[in-house]
Amino acid sequence: MADKHIDEISGVETTGHEWDGIRELNNPMPRWWVWTFYATIVWALGYTILYPAWPMVSDATRGALGYSSRADLAADVESARIATGGIVEKISSASLDEILADQQLSQFATAGGAAAFRVNCTPCHGTGASGGQGYPNLNDDEWLWGGDVNAIYQSIAHGIRDSVDPETRVSEMPAFADMLKPEEVRQVSSYVVSLTGTPRDPSLVDAGKQLFADNCISCHGEKAEGNRDMGAPNLGDAIWLKVRDEAEIAKQIQSPRHGVMPAWATRLGDATVKQLAVYVHSLGGGE
Repeated sequence: MADKHIDEISGVETTGHEWDGIRELNNPMPRWWVWTFYATIVWALGYTILYPAWPMVSDATRGALGYSSRADLAADVESARIATGGIVEKISSASLDEILADQQLSQFATAGGAAAFRVNCTPCHGTGASGGQGYPNLNDDEWLWGGDVNAIYQSIAHGIRDSVDPETRVSEMPAFADMLKPEEVRQVSSYVVSLTGTPRDPSLVDAGKQLFADNCISCHGEKAEGNRDMGAPNLGDAIWLKVRDEAEIAKQIQSPRHGVMPAWATRLGDATVKQLAVYVHSLGGGE
């Protein structure tokens, strides 16, 4: 007792610890805090008895109340399925035009399609469906294969160049490096750039226009407006999917890159694909 240190100012015994001349007072915890602490111990013991708590080798303690969060989730999912089942069945059996004409089905399909888009489509097309280099922007009016709801459905359901789906859309631009000389590729590139901007060497445009007429109009059209039946892009609107400048246009002519979009019908089911088509059509670029 004689060895205990008493703080001179407060008169409170210290703990005996000292750091750089600073001592810690040995004040007791407030009684309300102590009783609260005891209450949490009692609560924890009661919780482990009543609810699943302790992990076992292959399972866990069940708890006296038999509560299961998984069972609650399963019940909620089943309730949601029952609540929406009728509408999903209607979407499955209705045509896309019928869905758009029915306000309830259209609203449900748009909301469901938005959810499915966020889960499956944003890695390529972005959260706002604005796309990126090599991935189409779904908000504008430029469509490779058509922007009406049925054309959009076809692209989503069967994909683009999907090697597994026999109904997939297929178009492949040939590698003109095997057909045109490097100087001719530069000429065609200059002509294509001239449709929307100023080429680096305007003197090449006339020769490039003739080469374009000889080699490219069968897919892109005489005015380079594209061909949706073949997935050939419009070259006169300054919307470029895979390139950004004249040098990249030349590379695309020489050795074109071909994107692949998976067929979603077998992965998501027809009802979800219809909802996706309605949602994409609603973004503003749908025709």
